Amino acid sequence: MGLMALSASITASTGLFMTGNRGDVSVADTAAKDTVAVQQKEQPLYEPSVVDEVIWVVGDEPILKSDVEVMRLQAEMEGVKLNGDPDCAIPEMIAVQKLYLHQAAIDSVEVTESEITQGVEQQLNYMINAAGGQEKLEEYRNQTLTQMRVQMRDEFRDRQLIEKMKDKLVSNVSVSPADVRAYFKNIPEDSLPFVPTEVEVQIITKQPKIETEELNRVKDQLRSYTDRVTKGETTFATLARLYSEDPGSARQGGEMDYVGRGMLDPAFASVAFNLTDPKKISKIVETEFGFHIIQLIDKRGDKVKCRHILLKPHVSREAINKAMERLDSLATDIRAEKFTFDEAASYISDDKDTKNNHGLMANFSESGRTSRFRMQDLPTEVARAVEGMQVGDISKPFQMVNDKGKTVCAIVKLKSRVEGHRAAITEDFQVMKDVVLAKRKEEFLKSWVKDKLKNTYVRMNDRYRGCKFEYEGWIK
Repeated sequence: MGLMALSASITASTGLFMTGNRGDVSVADTAAKDTVAVQQKEQPLYEPSVVDEVIWVVGDEPILKSDVEVMRLQAEMEGVKLNGDPDCAIPEMIAVQKLYLHQAAIDSVEVTESEITQGVEQQLNYMINAAGGQEKLEEYRNQTLTQMRVQMRDEFRDRQLIEKMKDKLVSNVSVSPADVRAYFKNIPEDSLPFVPTEVEVQIITKQPKIETEELNRVKDQLRSYTDRVTKGETTFATLARLYSEDPGSARQGGEMDYVGRGMLDPAFASVAFNLTDPKKISKIVETEFGFHIIQLIDKRGDKVKCRHILLKPHVSREAINKAMERLDSLATDIRAEKFTFDEAASYISDDKDTKNNHGLMANFSESGRTSRFRMQDLPTEVARAVEGMQVGDISKPFQMVNDKGKTVCAIVKLKSRVEGHRAAITEDFQVMKDVVLAKRKEEFLKSWVKDKLKNTYVRMNDRYRGCKFEYEGWIK
């Protein structure tokens, strides 16, 4: 996670400070006093109370001293170098993020529960793989996986809100081919952007078969939850907190925010939007994420608010081994030219996103959809398989977790590889265009921040008035 990402949301759940709801701290309150008592959960009686300090206010959002300390600590851990005095640079970076979040609220920019859940799970899976397992990750972070999910959820939501707001602001910024040529016309060759190694990868996945007994176990469990709520033994929210396997909503009692039909899994949306009685619980719904039961909370126009409980059937080791053996046999047949990888992907693969494109993986970036990936942009397990392969090679079977959080087995074929090189206008126009476009967008956003500051309330402690800031409008 980079420093700019960290500055999007500095939460108290890092363990350094535990704060109350910042929405309770008004501008008037902070104008009267610059310190707030920080309540610590389960704090031993012999420890003194910790006092946090409001050092800036942007709009009606305070920036705490602990925000800066947490971000400084993160920067030191990641080896990020800051421009200028950290005591000035870090509060300003946080304040800029507050401006974007404030504008996102004004423009009603939203991040859905499904986006948050999927993003957090993908990030956690990456961290687990990088650390060499869940236990090692928990030991390194000194946190349980549940604690990490709670912390990452708010951080991810704010980062996504900021990125969506930025994307909205620069949506009309563009550059022409003439702009690109003019920009690079007089740039020395050794200063041209370096294009890293890029690969095209085809993939075939097989989802291990889940035993009927396991499917029945999950369905029976969900039916028992419905029965308990119907009989009044407990509440849907309580069961969701205890048993739901959707980490994003479980801690909220399974509750999701208002969301449109298009942002939900089609099967889930079909049932959720047909619910009419908040006292009744839906039938069991199967989606790509697992099995759900749903309870309506409210409908507002073309959006619905509901609770759900998600259970995921467990995949047995025997089923995984069978899927791996099937793929191993399939790879052998392809190498023996009994049929092509393209044909196998189209007719055998379980990957709905790639099977209709001969298994070719798609990379969705700012410049649009492409089949080329930098190694670091591939799923971790795919990158490990591709590393060291020659063009045309087919990997051994391997196990991975897909973007729906399901365990699948896969083989991949390296379709092409373009080694790293200095960009050339004839071969890498898109790369060079992206460089110019990024610069234009950066200039636009800097101009937006300057204009936003003119109409935004900002107050800071006097000790920051001597800082040399990137933007001059902070000091009123």
